[in-house]
Amino acid sequence: MFLIDSHCHLDSLDYNNKSINDVMQEAINNDVKHCLSVATTLSGYQSMKQMLTPYQNQCSYSCGIHPLNLDDEDYNAERFETLAQEENVVALGETGLDYYYQQDNIELQQFIFREHIRLGRKLNKPVIVHTRNARQDTLTILKEEQVKSGVLHCFTEDIETAKQLLDLGFYISFSGIITFKNAESLREVAKYVPLDRILVETDSPYLAPVPYRGKENQPAYVRQVAQYLSALKGVSLELIANQTTKNFCQLFNYKGVLNE
Repeated sequence: MFLIDSHCHLDSLDYNNKSINDVMQEAINNDVKHCLSVATTLSGYQSMKQMLTPYQNQCSYSCGIHPLNLDDEDYNAERFETLAQEENVVALGETGLDYYYQQDNIELQQFIFREHIRLGRKLNKPVIVHTRNARQDTLTILKEEQVKSGVLHCFTEDIETAKQLLDLGFYISFSGIITFKNAESLREVAKYVPLDRILVETDSPYLAPVPYRGKENQPAYVRQVAQYLSALKGVSLELIANQTTKNFCQLFNYKGVLNE
């Protein structure tokens, strides 16, 4: 069986009591044989890449600036384009809009979001989108910029939002949140979204699924997300693993997994 964690932040885990090698080995032990490690700043991307170079066959990267990190780093379009073309960078982001935590720079958030989409179209790479309390603006910008491909990661919106994203050709990624007790409406969305448009993720070190809730998340736990999703969909774990792996390779134009 072959599972992929389509969204994690391997550079943000606590390595005081474990090594990156421990994390990657535990993932393999749980049939999680590939991870997409997502940057939240351009400088963070560079240090993340350096850290993960020994594991580049087990990891791919995304390069971008999270909407909550725009004040931490001066945006440089030329630098972004150069980094985004590096080997093993399969996506741009995570990008998007977050009006829950930050509302004093909405125009800047929207500008940088558009820049990610435009560069994605230019380089033929998908965007990884974050949205919180910004549903309508997120959808509007995706449509106005004629987004070519992407995924809304850690999906927590409603069925109508999912429908509009699917109409745009987007994929939808579910995290450990679907296992939470109060996530019944999200489980209804997971039932609605067709299997050929679903990804699974951890968003580690955040949002560990039941039964690990409250602990630091890690890629190995994407197995719990996939297992829960298989029960919701009424299909086997093997089918979920095979389909989400196929979806990942298709969205991110990733050939490495198919050759393993």
